[in-house]
Amino acid sequence: MTKTFLTAAVNTYLFLLLTFLISPAALATKAPVFELPGDSGTVSLQKYRNQVVFVDFWASWCVPCKYSFPWMNEMQERYGEDGFKVIGINVDKDKAMAKKFLEHVPATFDIAYDPEGEVADLYSLKVMPSSYLIDRDGNLVHAHKGFKTSDGSRMEDMIRKLLNDKK
Repeated sequence: MTKTFLTAAVNTYLFLLLTFLISPAALATKAPVFELPGDSGTVSLQKYRNQVVFVDFWASWCVPCKYSFPWMNEMQERYGEDGFKVIGINVDKDKAMAKKFLEHVPATFDIAYDPEGEVADLYSLKVMPSSYLIDRDGNLVHAHKGFKTSDGSRMEDMIRKLLNDKK
């Protein structure tokens, strides 16, 4: 056996051993938990443990947000009874601006307010809107920047897959 072959064999063995010993869940990143004031009281990520959660950060001045809200309303309506929850987190400093936006683009999901951007910082928010898909175990499984209508079907596929991965 050559030294190169032996090194490759050992590396392959170690990779396979670690793959079987360490579950993907152990490597998963936990979604930052939060508790924020909302239109219907306190909105807490912990409240939706054991559900698939779609957290969306938005602002009144965000043009793509006008298009993402109807999609999120549809997803909440379609999958809500299957254990799916949409939470929209507004980051406007002035809550009146958010309310004005919601008059024109209503939400059928929970709305929370983060005017100081503390939760947005926990999620390393850079782009508006930004959304985060969280599995039933509280793991952050997907982050998405921006919104285009064409993004919807791919994100819906991810939601359906997570809903079907029941414990």
